[in-house]
Amino acid sequence: MSKIGFIWVGKLKERFSQEGCALYWKKLSRFFKLDEAVVKDGPSKLPNIDRNKKEGEGILAKVGKGDVLIILDEHGERLTSRKLAKLVRQWTDAPNQRPVFVIGGPFGLSDEVKEAARHAIRLSDMTLPHELARLVLLEQLYRAGTILKNMPYHHD
Repeated sequence: MSKIGFIWVGKLKERFSQEGCALYWKKLSRFFKLDEAVVKDGPSKLPNIDRNKKEGEGILAKVGKGDVLIILDEHGERLTSRKLAKLVRQWTDAPNQRPVFVIGGPFGLSDEVKEAARHAIRLSDMTLPHELARLVLLEQLYRAGTILKNMPYHHD
């Protein structure tokens, strides 16, 4: 079974996020072996740029050998669900590597994390709260899995 990793900043606080993410995590785990690492939020007393830098250090410390970082970023590539499915296949079929999706905290990602990423994708042209972005990402990856398995979930 192919592997997918996730690195998130902060724990889910909202009940709807916790329940939705748990639902899609369970569904997605039918297709992939999943692993997550949670990085502690940077200290709120710090200016946003320093907070991002601190969170970025935590993110990069969680990256393993063979991990391919895919960041979610407002300036990332726009994808259709089918295009994401194609990329997921490429990323999970590549030997000795694992795609790792990264979602930063409320103030985004540090420059160091952005530079370390091999891919940047966006979920929307609109800004999403990071908890909602996590839920949307898991749903879209589940959708990608159903597309790859020719299951009747995605409708063109």
